[in-house]
Amino acid sequence: MDQNYEHADALTQMRKSVEKLGCSAQKYDDPTLMRFLIARSMDSQKAAKMFVQWMKWRASFVPLNYIPESEVPDELNARKAYLQGPSKNGCPLLIFIGSKHFHSKDQLQFKKFVVHVLDKTIASSFRGREIGNEKLIGILDLQQLSYKNIDARALITGFQFLQAYYPERLAKCYLLHMPWFFVSVWRFVSRFLEKATLEKIVIVTNEEERREFIRNVGEEVLPEEYGGRAKLIALQDFVVTPLDD
Repeated sequence: MDQNYEHADALTQMRKSVEKLGCSAQKYDDPTLMRFLIARSMDSQKAAKMFVQWMKWRASFVPLNYIPESEVPDELNARKAYLQGPSKNGCPLLIFIGSKHFHSKDQLQFKKFVVHVLDKTIASSFRGREIGNEKLIGILDLQQLSYKNIDARALITGFQFLQAYYPERLAKCYLLHMPWFFVSVWRFVSRFLEKATLEKIVIVTNEEERREFIRNVGEEVLPEEYGGRAKLIALQDFVVTPLDD
């Protein structure tokens, strides 16, 4: 009960702080605001600042409130992102295949692609309407990775977008089949990640960890390539159910 009171008080203070910054959180439900509070250790002023920065970024970078496929054709054509149904705990499963990624000549398109992917993945978990606290599970498959696929900048961009603009949307991220030459790359990328993000990342290195990974995600949603019973579904082939009016 005390925690509920603390949360309610923090939410009230955050809404007031957002107004002091010249914005309004009126159209956003508590679960959305709570994600920002958790990301800022329940500090209502810091959460309000982060929330306002997110609102301004969203209005500027995603003016339609979504990134259409027509704005990210090159990234989609690579067929490197796959979206599966809900995992055992209800989170949609997003899979990136590293061997299909190459350095993007168009960094703006890549950033738009990150938003397109994350928005569509989160929207796939809506049941008629958005609650605000939906999360996703990510898999980064590094099998058959070569040096030409290594792109630390892309990884940093993806995780920084998650941290800054999609706080508390990541439930878990599994790194599979990490080759020895990628260890130093990951060590470098990790420097740009917050502690809370790093704690959600699992590097699967042995058979016991692989079995636990399959148990946690669920065989029903995991593609056969990863020990499950499902088929891989390319992101652009996954149909998201429209929200209720």
